[in-house]
Amino acid sequence: MGKVDNNPRRGSKQFWPRKRAKNIVARVRNYGASNESKPLGFLGYKAGMTHVQVRDNNPNSMTKSQIITIPVTIIDCPQIKPVSIRFYKKTIICKKIVAEIFAKKVHKSIKIGKSAEVPKDGEFTDVRFSVHTQPQETPTGNKTPHVFEMSIGGKDLAEKVTKAQELLAKDTISFSEVFDDGQLIDVHSVSKGKGFQGPVKRYGVKIRQHKSEKTKRGPGALGAWTPKRVMAGQLAHAGKMGYHQRTEYNRLVLKSVKAEDVNQKGGIKHYGNIKGEAVLIKGSVPGAANRPVLMTVPMRKTKKPQSFEIVKISTESKQ
Repeated sequence: MGKVDNNPRRGSKQFWPRKRAKNIVARVRNYGASNESKPLGFLGYKAGMTHVQVRDNNPNSMTKSQIITIPVTIIDCPQIKPVSIRFYKKTIICKKIVAEIFAKKVHKSIKIGKSAEVPKDGEFTDVRFSVHTQPQETPTGNKTPHVFEMSIGGKDLAEKVTKAQELLAKDTISFSEVFDDGQLIDVHSVSKGKGFQGPVKRYGVKIRQHKSEKTKRGPGALGAWTPKRVMAGQLAHAGKMGYHQRTEYNRLVLKSVKAEDVNQKGGIKHYGNIKGEAVLIKGSVPGAANRPVLMTVPMRKTKKPQSFEIVKISTESKQ
């Protein structure tokens, strides 16, 4: 009889179900509330990481007024273009699209229908703004734009509709129009794919001693009798790992910079040289280089943003 695994289950229940993402662009079901009349999201491409030297201006910090070094993630943020305005009606089951108004100029790869008129008051309960990226403005090599939908801030529904119509008439929207320097944001992205992994790496199963029966890197038996069906989470199995949608809450936007301020010698590793606007986010961001990163207004804004004064941005090669 094999060794009995006394642990009730394996793996963290913080992220459940444990499955791979369906789309490389993260899906956001809820947006944070904002009274400012502006878009509440922006999509960029992860370029890589570097470090910056900053002066700590936080009054209660142990390194107050000192120059410290912190890691930052570089997000390439080419301007996005409007696609349509969507009007939703809330039902018992879900939200249904009542009408959709399209922009005059849309990328050739995006299929659009006939534009409708603005519904009357009472016929819709929410309005969303649909946009697409310009990957041709990045060194990723992608030609097909990524389309995503975001919410619009405002005090009431009428103000949101007015702002959506203004954005639809514009040619492009930049990152600076959506977020400010020193602001907290939520970052949504898909993590790196690790491929097919065993239970030791996937669930942290302890490696047994060398005289164990059959295997050392297995989870062991469930008991004297094996059930007909093993429930999810009851036993650690091998399988595909990674490529999960993850959200990082309350990330700090250090600064929106130009390409020449962050391009590294020889190009950013695994990415290349940025052509337009970029943003520096404090800390790490899930996902590999070249992957789309969706930034939104924070949902759980529970702390005040830290105050840093950038002294130097490292542009040394990371090769």
